[in-house]
Amino acid sequence: MKTAFLMTLLTLLLVMVGDLFGGQQGMLMMLIFSVGMNFFTYWNSDKMVLSQYKAHQVDENSAPALYGIVKRLAQRANLPMPKVYIIDDQVPNAFATGRNPEHAAVAVTTALMNYLSPKEIEGVLGHEMTHVKNRDILISTVAASMAGMITTLSRFAMWFGGGRDRENNNPIAAILLLILAPIAAALIQMAVSRSREYKADEGGGELCGNPNYLADALEKISMYSSRRTMQNATAATAHMFIMCPFSLKDMQKLFSTHPSTEERVKLLREQAEAMKRQGKLEE
Repeated sequence: MKTAFLMTLLTLLLVMVGDLFGGQQGMLMMLIFSVGMNFFTYWNSDKMVLSQYKAHQVDENSAPALYGIVKRLAQRANLPMPKVYIIDDQVPNAFATGRNPEHAAVAVTTALMNYLSPKEIEGVLGHEMTHVKNRDILISTVAASMAGMITTLSRFAMWFGGGRDRENNNPIAAILLLILAPIAAALIQMAVSRSREYKADEGGGELCGNPNYLADALEKISMYSSRRTMQNATAATAHMFIMCPFSLKDMQKLFSTHPSTEERVKLLREQAEAMKRQGKLEE
């Protein structure tokens, strides 16, 4: 239902942008285009995101340690084995994508593998596998693809203007739409992302056996990622990562889709204490 609502809302934004381009004819063309785009993004949005970050697939032979962690977590969560990808980037980060658990993929950066311990990597991947289990990956991947398209079209319209009759065009409304369309897309992403991150943290802490592993990983990732922005990072895909891919100096952090690292770590530490009292905490 969330995915259907999101696709409908973003389709309406596309139609409104089409109205600016060419009135009723532009609306009709953009409606036809959006229907086709909805169909395409449902089946191919994961491939689009992986391609954007130049991720390459690995297997048990090429990356045995990473593949083994994912396989172990998939078995614990009773999930199909997802495809595993590595992104060549010097900023530690990770995300999950796909339309359902049967067609899921997880991707990590080379920096995450280099800077984090195996237990911390397991915590991060537990978080991502929880996204897969909770079926968050479809809406996050579709949102990334469609919000990127909305932003691109809005910027194009802002620079080149519309083709409809100028006498019937309200310039103030047009300017507001062109400014608000990408912001609306970003707000949609924030609305569907923050609660998902808390739930994925909790589930990831349980899945890896010790929430402290994930808490330690988040602190390390935050320290490194605050200094540098990931290559090829876009605001449209920022919500997919376990940590915002933009550095603190980047103005796009103002539209951060993630809760504060401090709050996430605090909740994970509390979860670890609760699991310890229950005798469920792995050391």
